[in-house]
Amino acid sequence: MSFNQSINMQVVCLQEEAFYALFEKVIEHVEAKRRDKPDKWIDGEEAMHILRIKSTTTLQKLRDEGKIRYTQPQKKIILYDRDSLNDYLERHAHETF
Repeated sequence: MSFNQSINMQVVCLQEEAFYALFEKVIEHVEAKRRDKPDKWIDGEEAMHILRIKSTTTLQKLRDEGKIRYTQPQKKIILYDRDSLNDYLERHAHETF
């Protein structure tokens, strides 16, 4: 913004009660948006559900062959990248005629 441009500002006055009610609505809105966004990293059970497989061996094979992304933050915790699973499915999708 250059020095010569004027700034139009308006001041809005709210009673304290109305301010906190508005603030609560904003928090509710932000939390609802956060809940609607699925987690990036998911456990094996959810990964198997997305891939429609029933075998943990198949899931491990996909992981070992580098076909899906995963992270292992602790020895017994393996999490899968949701986007990687969807990409894997898309790579194997067949177009219709």
